[in-house]
This record gives sequence, structure tokens and C-alpha cells, in this order.
Amino acid sequence: MKNTIKIQRAIKNITQDDLAKVIGVSRQAINAIETNKYVPSTLLALKLSAFFEKSVNDIFILEEGD
Repeated sequence: MKNTIKIQRAIKNITQDDLAKVIGVSRQAINAIETNKYVPSTLLALKLSAFFEKSVNDIFILEEGD
């Protein structure tokens, strides 16, 4: 599953650490999600979408075979 978190962070001009603190996870978790090493829980995906004021589908893109 691809995501646009890095792009969304750039738009808001925030670091992984800043986002992690707001969402309540580690910077490493944000990095793992951005690099597609970790698929977030539904709750975490909803928190991210609320923070960025985007739909979950705007942030997470389901690919063929996922």
C-alpha cells in the first residue's frame, strides 16, 4: 500500500518527529509507514487523515496485490 504522508508533511512543513508527537507514535513508526515497511492500524490511519484533513483514501493508496 502506497501513501502520501511524506507529501502531506511537506505541504504542512512538519517533520516526522513533529507528526509523531501530534499523532502519539514514535518517529520511527512514521518513517516505517512512509517507507511502506509498516501498514498502520485503522485507528492510526484515521488519526493521520484527520490531522491532514484528507480522506484515508487520499493518504493511503491500495495497490494491485495488496
